[in-house]
Amino acid sequence: MKPHPEIPVLDAIDRRILAELQDDGRMTNVELAHRAGISAPPCLRRVRRLEEAGVIRGYHADTDPQRLGWEITFFVIVGLESQKEAVLSGFEQMVADWPEVRECHMIRGGGDFLLKLVARDTTHENALTQNLTGSVHVSRVQTLQTIRTSRYQTGVPF
Repeated sequence: MKPHPEIPVLDAIDRRILAELQDDGRMTNVELAHRAGISAPPCLRRVRRLEEAGVIRGYHADTDPQRLGWEITFFVIVGLESQKEAVLSGFEQMVADWPEVRECHMIRGGGDFLLKLVARDTTHENALTQNLTGSVHVSRVQTLQTIRTSRYQTGVPF
């Protein structure tokens, strides 16, 4: 695991920039600077500094899975036979190759990993679950299918 670089000190302007970009990552630098209350050149320097520090990890489109044919979102709690680093990292490497795995979190309490997956239909969901249960070192799999999502927020509060 790579050590975290030093967390930069964020002032009120940095936080405003981050909040605005978190809400709308497509706005122009000129609009962002206006909303942050500074001129465009220092705004761009601040954004670049935040990117280089890893505070801004990237930009993406927030797509709707169901409108793209991914009807099911489900979570899986996975228990492994061992918590040896080789087993843990081997599992992480395995699921990193599955495009349906949208998130993978190592957890404590109740399992070793929490995965968020998408599936096209129940047949696909069942096949993914069977692939997990049949995987080496996997001892327990508990699936939790979402019925609806009433709150979905990316990022963090500012």
